Amino acid sequence: MGAFLHSLLFNLFYFSASSYSLSNSSCSPCKLLSRFQLNEIHKPGDVVLGGLFEVHYTSVFPERTYTSEPRQPSCKGFDTLGFRHAMTMAFAIDEINKNSDLLPNVTLGYSLYDNCGALVIGFSGGLSLASGREEEYLFEENCSGTPPVLGIVGDSYSTFSIATSNVLGLYKLPIVSYFSTCSCLSNRQRFPSFFRTIPSDAFQVNAMIQILKHFDWTWVGLLVSDDDYGLHVARSFQSDLTQSGGSCLAYLEVLPRDSVQTELKRIVDVMKESTARVVMVFAHEFHMIHLMEEVLRQNLTGLQWIASEAWTASTVLQTPELMPFLRGTLGIAIRRGEIPGLREFLLQTRPDQNDQSETNMVRQFWEYTFGCKFAPASWVETGEALCTGEEDLQNAKTEFLDVSNLRPEYNIYKAVYALAYALDDMLHCVPGRGPFRGHSCANLQKLEPWQLVHYLQHVNFTTPFGDQVLFDENGDALPIYDVINWLWLPDGSTKVQTVGEVKRSDSKDEELKIDEDKIFWNFALKKPPKSMCSESCPPGTRMARKKGKPVCCFDCIPCSDGKISNTSDSTECISCPEDFWSSTKHDHCIPKKIEFLSYHKPLGICLTAASLLSTFLCVFVMGIFTYHRSTPMVRANNSELSFLLLVALKLCFLCSLLFIGRPRLWTCQLRHAAFGISFVLCVSCILVKTMVVIAVFKASKPGGGASLKWFGAMQQRGTVLVLTSIQAAICTIWIVSSSPAPHKNTQYYNDKIVYECAVGSTIGFAILLGYIGFLALLSFLLAFMARNLPDNFNEAKFITFSMLIFCAVWVAFVPAYVNSPGKYADAVEIFAILASSFGLLVALFGPKCYIILLRPERNTKKAIMGRAAPM
Repeated sequence: MGAFLHSLLFNLFYFSASSYSLSNSSCSPCKLLSRFQLNEIHKPGDVVLGGLFEVHYTSVFPERTYTSEPRQPSCKGFDTLGFRHAMTMAFAIDEINKNSDLLPNVTLGYSLYDNCGALVIGFSGGLSLASGREEEYLFEENCSGTPPVLGIVGDSYSTFSIATSNVLGLYKLPIVSYFSTCSCLSNRQRFPSFFRTIPSDAFQVNAMIQILKHFDWTWVGLLVSDDDYGLHVARSFQSDLTQSGGSCLAYLEVLPRDSVQTELKRIVDVMKESTARVVMVFAHEFHMIHLMEEVLRQNLTGLQWIASEAWTASTVLQTPELMPFLRGTLGIAIRRGEIPGLREFLLQTRPDQNDQSETNMVRQFWEYTFGCKFAPASWVETGEALCTGEEDLQNAKTEFLDVSNLRPEYNIYKAVYALAYALDDMLHCVPGRGPFRGHSCANLQKLEPWQLVHYLQHVNFTTPFGDQVLFDENGDALPIYDVINWLWLPDGSTKVQTVGEVKRSDSKDEELKIDEDKIFWNFALKKPPKSMCSESCPPGTRMARKKGKPVCCFDCIPCSDGKISNTSDSTECISCPEDFWSSTKHDHCIPKKIEFLSYHKPLGICLTAASLLSTFLCVFVMGIFTYHRSTPMVRANNSELSFLLLVALKLCFLCSLLFIGRPRLWTCQLRHAAFGISFVLCVSCILVKTMVVIAVFKASKPGGGASLKWFGAMQQRGTVLVLTSIQAAICTIWIVSSSPAPHKNTQYYNDKIVYECAVGSTIGFAILLGYIGFLALLSFLLAFMARNLPDNFNEAKFITFSMLIFCAVWVAFVPAYVNSPGKYADAVEIFAILASSFGLLVALFGPKCYIILLRPERNTKKAIMGRAAPM
């Protein structure tokens, strides 16, 4: 390509150096060494605008030579739509010339060239526009002058625009493309004078991604053409898709430039094996023609095609053979616009009888449309009709006059008007207030291309169709696309209907609007297909990426207990708050179950019943003792202490009720205080009774009467009061310093909150139990020593037995309490209270009640003192 461009430039310009002299301040004329023979249309004017269009789509170029002979390319395959593009530019210029408000007193002309769908010819046309058609061009004295054309509308393909702009951009000649979308052309350093009225591929890619998100298509295939257009799209798409994080590419394949059958078969095989149901194609229609031939051959159905703007409106693909595969296609299309008066202008198209050149595009159009030849031609030999130039164009079967779907034409229209408005702004420049050095203005007679670029950069106008046209710092116009859908009608015809739009305002906000009710889907369910590598993860699960696969391929892992995900496709599970737990489906947090020893649960009911029954039994015993209070059995060994012991036991039974029910501050403070004081009162009574038994026994011995003076009624009451007061003091200090309080314990169960009473100070609780244990152990030891006293009814034996039960219960209580979780710890403590209290009641008062109720004959002083005959 580099050698070819060098050859073009060498043959294009020739400067006569022999007459060039800086000393005399005169410049030599610039002579055209060779001219490219191109298909063209020209119209003179005060200012000439150039245009490059694809009027033919295949060409055969002769071998490159370095001779000065004109070289005529052989262009074949006349493109009626391409010719309509060229005539749209001619119409826009004609309309501007008739507008007295825009460019008054200035007539625009045009020079339009055919690129024949070949880079070589398109580049040659660009250079021809820059050099002009004159054989010799004489510069001004300072070697300056207005160039042959002030701006170029074109080219169509991105590769053509890149090649032309790389050269003409060196001279800042403004080029406004209507069809080149490569995002690479937004590089202002490389292409300083390039503008376009079509959105760049960067926006097109972004629009495609928005469509994918709209329909939740996360697993898609991408096919691109092997040129600047496709390869730049591939890079941009991969980058933007990664940043959006919404979709992944199942495959990326490059369509070959030539119809290589083996390569196309391989690509279709990849599409067939993939699970992606959505295929995006950024390529030109000739790429799609070859691809669809292979798709038809392999009968690959069930795909949703997404078309780029390059082939979305292609009628070549809308054939009865291909429509079963392509119907329902969604695509991004160039903005459709209305151009009033265009059809009337196109109807006025007539060949110039004075221009007999075979390169005249109007003559070529006429011959193609009516199937005739202009004389002189070989029509006699071939049998073709002779063109007269008077044929009726209105009745011709041609899509040339169909202006119902103007898309590229609308961009061409905007491009011409952009150049016109830039020239108009330049002409309205006020000397001394201009934008150039010294606040000067540009002069139409000596206009430099870079000056027009300045004004073109700042144009801002609105088309009759209502679209705003302005360029950003990269030369890109405000992007807007139509979203179209291919509908196959029952009569076999195809309708390309607009179903939405995607655009960006000057505030950089992007908006996608789609009317889904208008979309035709080529599937049995008439709904959008599902295209995903992995099924969406429902709430309650999280996505776990599959190793070595794209991010869209993942497994759905259920959230662990205590964690939830309340949205689909969550990447992480979130922990529930402390007082909440995950639901069964792990999709929302629910309050944890609150657990405590309740009066309404079976365990609580049983313990309550046992406590009340024991209390009733204690009251019953007290009633027996009260009724038989005058009998020796009751009066023996201080009946007052017996009644006090029964009261203490009753309090012990009742204090167990404080351990049942929802813990509150007052119950937590009272339960252990009542428990500690009640048991100390109980044990202290037993201790004093034991000491009295021992004292009485010693008093019965000679010289032992003095010991009884320390165990009178007052001393007994005082001892019990002192011992109980010590426990009361311990409880008071404990509650004041570190009070027991309700506590939500979440350590026992993950899904439950155990309401319990925290002891506050473990030391205080240990002292309380230790003091009870000390008194109980002391009572046990004293009773054990007095167990063999000679009385027939020796109460010391029963105290020993009762203390043995008491100590055994509370020794077993400690490990059971420590290892019991939640409400069961309270149940263990209640059981220990009831068991130890019941053991004392039975061991101490059971034998007495037995004698009082069932053996009244033994309820005598003699029997008690051992003087009666044993029964």
